[in-house]
Amino acid sequence: MGMCLPCLGGASEDYDQPDPETRRRQAAEAAEKRKSDQDKKGIKDPEALKQKQKRLAELEKKQELAGNRNEQDGLKWQMG
Repeated sequence: MGMCLPCLGGASEDYDQPDPETRRRQAAEAAEKRKSDQDKKGIKDPEALKQKQKRLAELEKKQELAGNRNEQDGLKWQMG
């Protein structure tokens, strides 16, 4: 009940507060770490997953380009 804590007494000169830029950087680093940890949660091999996602994205892009070519060819055929 009778605890006397220096932080409640206004003894802030004992503690150096980091400047706002340092605090922002630390907060950004902490957020990045939390995001990284969340992304890895439940995944045995995160690198393999990234590679698979990259391959899928490239495949979708190729399919989209092929679809665009077919549509353009179709338009030329209809017009000519």
